[in-house]
Amino acid sequence: MSLESEESEVDLVGGAVLPGTLPEALRAELVAFRRDLHMHPELGNQEFRTTAAIKERLERAGLAPRVLSGGTGVICDIGVMDGTPVGTGPDTGTGAAPGTGILALRADIDGLPIPDMKSECPYRSTVPDRAHACGHDVHTTVVLGTGLVLAELHRQGRLPRPVRLIFQPAEEVLPGGAADAILDGALDGVGRIVAVHCDPRVDAGRVGLREGPITSACDRLEIALDGPGGHTARPHLTTDLVTAVARVVTDVPALVGRRVDSRSGLAITWGRVESGHAPNVIPQHAELSGTVRCLDLETWRLAPDTVVAAIDEVANLHRAKSEITYVRGVPPVVNEAGVTELLRDAMIARRGAESVENTEQSLGGEDFSWYLEHVPGAMARLGVRPPGERTIRDLHQGDFDVDEHAITVGVELFTAAAFLDALR
Repeated sequence: MSLESEESEVDLVGGAVLPGTLPEALRAELVAFRRDLHMHPELGNQEFRTTAAIKERLERAGLAPRVLSGGTGVICDIGVMDGTPVGTGPDTGTGAAPGTGILALRADIDGLPIPDMKSECPYRSTVPDRAHACGHDVHTTVVLGTGLVLAELHRQGRLPRPVRLIFQPAEEVLPGGAADAILDGALDGVGRIVAVHCDPRVDAGRVGLREGPITSACDRLEIALDGPGGHTARPHLTTDLVTAVARVVTDVPALVGRRVDSRSGLAITWGRVESGHAPNVIPQHAELSGTVRCLDLETWRLAPDTVVAAIDEVANLHRAKSEITYVRGVPPVVNEAGVTELLRDAMIARRGAESVENTEQSLGGEDFSWYLEHVPGAMARLGVRPPGERTIRDLHQGDFDVDEHAITVGVELFTAAAFLDALR
């Protein structure tokens, strides 16, 4: 693979040079790879076809990828340290000492359990009720493309420092596949880690960056309420379970909102409520589930006790017995200042200062945060909206799609980051 192009190199401060933009043949290959993944989405920890496709392409580039012990997901090092491949076996997964170690590039590879609703799209999902509606196919293709570019530069003797590729399974499965990848050695020898996430609010060709928290914490709630049912003519002889459920739905978020600092952004949102089968029968059982999201790390750590206490209080008031399953999810992604600046400098070097915009903190959750419990890192929001388009195809919707120019932008961002990181 030749890396020559009309813009083969860009001058940097100090006389260093930065390998340039992608050759057209590689651009086309990456678009085709992304479309193939888009047509064959796989759920978390079931990404066997996706894993095989990644592994095969990296091996064709002369690399030695390692499949994670769960059978899905891939780790691949490009370059060596002290004559020995980096991260060839699992240990505690705590990364290198601060200020040392290599740069890791992380992608998530799983799809979502929703139908692909795009019409007249040649690469729509071929799997019923499965879709790449969060852009993980793009994330995967960006890291793969970066790996192919860096592998060729390493073959030419032009890669200044080793780089690790992490293709992680099960990001959509709380508490996320990142924790398993870490236990499998994903962070061994790593000093910094970066990632991108598709953002349909940002134009393709641009990225959004933010120092500090860029996502929220996200947990899951499953609640069962029980009590003696009966005829709707005699609610006083029953636990009026439908009313109890309604009160939990409305009162618990309000109650919690008065027990935490409002600046923490703790929010409970319900996604499922089920109770009853007949209009004149008060049921004996009800279920509801939802998410707990929080902008602040300290409040997130206190959230389970606060939320469970509020649910019990409301349920007891209506004489309902509650069974609560609080599933710990992920903490906020908190972008470290130095790594955020690395991504900013890399994007500016590629496409100019106007290609970077400030972004707000999202209420979405991302298990990339688990890596940041061990090493500094940052996530950029990769613009995927066709410039000039007003309709936003939001994440986790069946019609989600991207401007595929974003793949080239992501590869060039990560390639530049790898080189700039070696200069620091």
